[in-house]
Amino acid sequence: MRKLASLALASVTALALSGCMSMPQDGRNSMATTTSLAYFPKKTQTQTLLNQLPAPQRPVAIAVYGFTDQTGQFKPSETGQTLSRAVTQGASSMLVKALQDAGNRGWFTVVERERLDNLLKERQIIGEMRKRYLGEQEVDPNALPALLFAGVLLEGGIVGYDTNTVTGGAGAAFLGIGARTEYRQDTVTVYLRAVSVRTGEVLANVTASKTIASQALGASAFKFVAFRELLEAEAGITSNEPDQVALQQAIEKAVYGLVLEGVDLDLWRFNDMAAAMPLLAAYRAERDGLYDASDIQKAVKRAGSLTALTVVDGDKQDDRSDGS
Repeated sequence: MRKLASLALASVTALALSGCMSMPQDGRNSMATTTSLAYFPKKTQTQTLLNQLPAPQRPVAIAVYGFTDQTGQFKPSETGQTLSRAVTQGASSMLVKALQDAGNRGWFTVVERERLDNLLKERQIIGEMRKRYLGEQEVDPNALPALLFAGVLLEGGIVGYDTNTVTGGAGAAFLGIGARTEYRQDTVTVYLRAVSVRTGEVLANVTASKTIASQALGASAFKFVAFRELLEAEAGITSNEPDQVALQQAIEKAVYGLVLEGVDLDLWRFNDMAAAMPLLAAYRAERDGLYDASDIQKAVKRAGSLTALTVVDGDKQDDRSDGS
């Protein structure tokens, strides 16, 4: 009878573990997409911010020749050095997409420069074909108009990829049944600057960072269910934030900051400056690390330390009385 109960317990445990380890079929949420369908990724928070930017007075013609990985780092591995890069090499495509997302394609007119040779070759083929079959000595400008030129050039790249900036974990066990958790945090940093094509002056520069979180959860059981009968069970799951998505958000945040930094420096303007002033004020506060007193008070309340704010205010009043 006891043996039958042990087998039943082992069966229930196995079924429970199989249910915990079953992967969802939706490709948006699953971590193992062996049977999921292709999908369009959801919009990131920074992409939504870019879409919601107010309209400019006029679009800015802008060119991106390259947005490269300047870290020189390779992907870390427990078995040794690998030849795979730590970050994606397609950051230029992400930057072009972020520029088009700004104001729903209202802020920037992006001209192709990363693969300019291919563009020029195709235009040359058009000219040669029209000359050979239509007898044109000069190409009709209506058929092949002049290329657009940019007034602003974007430079920069991925300047930092720091791994294991925060690591830790915890675990506990009681009577052979336990659970554990581990976490790790990496950071990717991008730098973006706008350069005037006419004068070569660096008009504005922005730096943005994004953390990359990884977490592992696990549980185990090691218990004698009967004489000479041992039950062993173990389950776990790991969640890794994609590096590509983190880099995309950092680039989108840099473009968002570049737009508002340009407005702050009067390089370009919103169509309705009065309506956009709260947005500009919020950017300045985030950029300079300044927060309103109400925000500080809310943070202190959440931490349950209302007395700390009183002490700080008292110190500030003492300082003012000294005339400092």
